Amino acid sequence: MAERFANADTTEVPDFQKHVMPLLGRLGCNGRSCHGSFQGRGGFQLSLFGYDFKADHAALLAENAGRVDVDDVDESLILAKPIDEEMHEGGKRFERDSWHYHTLRRWIETGAKESAAGALVLNKLKITPRELQFHSADQEVQLQAVAYWEDGSVEDVTALCRFATNDDAVAAVNEDGVVKSGLSGDTHVVVSYDRAVVPVAITRPVDVDAAELRKAIANVPASDHPVDRLIAVKHQKLGVVPSTLCTDADFIRRVSFDMTGTLPAAEDVKLFLADKSPDKRTRLIDELLEAPGYAAWWATRMADWTGNSDQQLNNALPVQGAASKLWYEWLRVRLDDNVPYDEIVEGMVQAESRQDGESYIEFCAAMTEACQNGNEDQFAARDSMPLYWVRRNFQKPEERAIGIAYAFLGVRIECAQCHKHPFDQWSKDDFEKFSKLFTNIQARANTISPRDREARDQLLTSIVGEDVDLKKINGGELRRTVYQAAKSGKVVPFGELLYSARNKNRQRKNKKNAQQPVGPVGHLLGDANPISLATDPRSQLMDWLRSPENPYFAKAIVNRIWANYFGIGIINPTDDMNLANPPSNAELLDYLSVQFIEHDFDLHWLHHTITTSDAYQRSTEANASNQHDRKNFSRHLPRRLPAEVIRDAVILATQSTKTEQRMRNELDEMAIAASIKQGRNNRDFALQVFGQSERENNCDCDRSDSPSLLQSIYLRNDLDVYKQLDSKQGWVTQACEQLGENGPLSQASPNRDQITRKAEGVQKQLIARVKRLQQMPENRREKAIVKLKQSYSGVRKRFATYGFETPPMQKLLRNPDAWELKPTKKQSDTQSASLATIVDDAYLRTLSRFPLPDEKQTAMDYVQESESTANGLGSLMWALVNTKEFIITH
Repeated sequence: MAERFANADTTEVPDFQKHVMPLLGRLGCNGRSCHGSFQGRGGFQLSLFGYDFKADHAALLAENAGRVDVDDVDESLILAKPIDEEMHEGGKRFERDSWHYHTLRRWIETGAKESAAGALVLNKLKITPRELQFHSADQEVQLQAVAYWEDGSVEDVTALCRFATNDDAVAAVNEDGVVKSGLSGDTHVVVSYDRAVVPVAITRPVDVDAAELRKAIANVPASDHPVDRLIAVKHQKLGVVPSTLCTDADFIRRVSFDMTGTLPAAEDVKLFLADKSPDKRTRLIDELLEAPGYAAWWATRMADWTGNSDQQLNNALPVQGAASKLWYEWLRVRLDDNVPYDEIVEGMVQAESRQDGESYIEFCAAMTEACQNGNEDQFAARDSMPLYWVRRNFQKPEERAIGIAYAFLGVRIECAQCHKHPFDQWSKDDFEKFSKLFTNIQARANTISPRDREARDQLLTSIVGEDVDLKKINGGELRRTVYQAAKSGKVVPFGELLYSARNKNRQRKNKKNAQQPVGPVGHLLGDANPISLATDPRSQLMDWLRSPENPYFAKAIVNRIWANYFGIGIINPTDDMNLANPPSNAELLDYLSVQFIEHDFDLHWLHHTITTSDAYQRSTEANASNQHDRKNFSRHLPRRLPAEVIRDAVILATQSTKTEQRMRNELDEMAIAASIKQGRNNRDFALQVFGQSERENNCDCDRSDSPSLLQSIYLRNDLDVYKQLDSKQGWVTQACEQLGENGPLSQASPNRDQITRKAEGVQKQLIARVKRLQQMPENRREKAIVKLKQSYSGVRKRFATYGFETPPMQKLLRNPDAWELKPTKKQSDTQSASLATIVDDAYLRTLSRFPLPDEKQTAMDYVQESESTANGLGSLMWALVNTKEFIITH
């Protein structure tokens, strides 16, 4: 381009779309800080980044604007201002004798026409080289960009592209596309032209002393795990040697927190550390996937992503506070049963209010019963979850388009509401067409089908009395009356999710004799094929979501789950999958996503595959080659625990063995299980301080993991923490009793009691699964019984370890309630306690490890020198809870 228009006497005519608008974009004329801003600049406005060609052409040629003057070319302001002949806030952009000037002038003098064929279609932007690997600082490579258009034309457009780097410390790029290497590491240079955005991978290996590298390699055995093999390829490019594996103590703590959101019990840590089996880590992962905490914690995380907000569900149901609990329990049961991820999403995206064959009155009766406290399982047994559509911030078609793209595609498309997405392919037209899919979905608290209004009115009359005119009663008063009736268990009317087609579908033949819908249509995101809105389009939307060809659906959940285990996504941020934000390891993300689909969206498979890798089990200790690595998974990066996990961990650590095991089994009073009621003006202080998601924004950043002074103050000085330490049901009281300080020794061993209560929790969970199986329709039982047998096999092995009998599978299926917990051998009911064992227990229940010899001696000396044993043990527990080791992963 620079050569072709180097001289003013060129005969070539520039194309408006191919040349003029990209040039203005490269010069910054249509950027955010110039004429592309919402207000424009200097009385002149262009579309942001120049993707609305028709509007921009009209703006440039607007009468009296003076920007383009075909009669007096040299007076055109798009020529005079950039060379600084006219006052220009943007300063001088090019010289009069430059190719930029000649290109714009030639376009104007030939009539300043739009592209001849309207909007042209760019098929591909090819960048050469596609990947760069530097070996030292200050190396330079010129990128070349070639555009391939739908009409068959091919052109070098390097001079018209915009170039940007994602990390200028690793690689800088100038406006001409020359890339210059910097520090060792990896990043991407992003090339933009027309609607294309193409990333170019850049790597520069680390500079490491050969002796240091050999030493690191000797300590790291090779892994044949598919995840490790794919990560190793990237490490080789970077010259990175991963850290060794973490200790068993670090592993049980890390995987327990990450997979179940729960601090491991002291006795579980002791058993795990004492176990010499080579497969014990894999067995622990399998046990945790069946633990109550797994389903509870991941239901909470999925509730974050899908927007289960108390505030946004206010008045969604006739029973206040019930909606968010029902939503959570619906997710928890499916995760507990390991229902395929796509089926969970289907239950939300294609949600219907009623079960098959259910009348309106039957629906209202079932929902009234389910909304009663403790009956959430009745709602969980229903096929779908229409509450997803009822939220106040999810009523407009635009809100639904943004929310579905965020929750299930990991894509931020809100930018495309107003202009073409600057870093992705989505245009304003794409956004509008996608939004139209949701136009006819009605889902408010008072939405009801016309044919059921009479039944609804009969229910209302039975509540308010026959002498009350429903048309005259105050809306607020009616709502309060219905609330009170519902709380007392009286059947009350419920709103429904309805699809109301406003235009009947007709068909006509186009010129190619293909059947095309007439009337309102919508489009899947980025798809040219229209979908008629005469019928509910959500089934087609769901088919597209779960399709193996969908480039986002599987990757979005894989990436989010990966980030939960590593603290950073393969794509980061996790909710911003776009062309300019490519994966740090595309092959790894592709492998996990494809295998996830081939394993029928099996979430257990995904968690198991990730956590059994060496990559997940690496130590925090860095070596010379990976000390600066933060995104290639060569070592574990310590991170602060999530809000719910910290809040629960403090309680579990400071409460007695009996209390904490009851909490683990029943999950009551546990924040990971959504047991802590939250309100805008009545939030749990600990959860607020540590950044719990409010679920009101379509952004994973709604949950904060940033440290703050207030968090330290809470752990050090808050009254809630001191209450836990001084509780009569607390660990300090228990420890003192064991030492004979505050009463006789307990007749029951707290450690054995902990195992018994854990067995009771596993028993309760398995019985619940059997009962759910018995209630399932025949067509769903076959797959469910296979999963149940797998769970039963794991329980049988665990109970053998615990020392309890397990009934035969067939007997359990016939009568699950007949299962009695019986020991297989005589257990010791007493255990002597010493200060040394008490100190061990304090470390095990907080830091999931035994104390080092000097730590142990220091703690014992402190307790013995304290005013009382209780004070000494309380201070020891306080100190452990306030260590960095307690609050972060390691």
